[in-house]
Amino acid sequence: MENFKKLIILVDDNPANLRIGKNVLSEKYTVATAPSAAKLFKLLENNDPVLILLDIDMPEMDGYDAIQVLKANQGTKNIPVIFLTGMTDSLNEEKGRALGAVDYITKPFEPKLLMACIEKYL
Repeated sequence: MENFKKLIILVDDNPANLRIGKNVLSEKYTVATAPSAAKLFKLLENNDPVLILLDIDMPEMDGYDAIQVLKANQGTKNIPVIFLTGMTDSLNEEKGRALGAVDYITKPFEPKLLMACIEKYL
């Protein structure tokens, strides 16, 4: 049996979304949550996630700005980022992918689809 669970960081400014996401993912993964991009960057100082789930619409720094910082940094540029967002129009999805996101999932999400999407990139 494998004792080591891969780390996923979930970034969302909504505490309910963080709780739901952590509940869905924690059976298979270690999940660190961050309520802001600033907290994400703090977590990345001491953690090596296999994937980041990133909300777009957040105060201070949105997901688009955060992914640009991630992709510009040598230490984090290869971490797959999936946008997990309430923004449903195709222009936002196109922008997210153009900035380096590997996928784009809209909230509310279906747990099985989220897990399948994550598995695709790990």
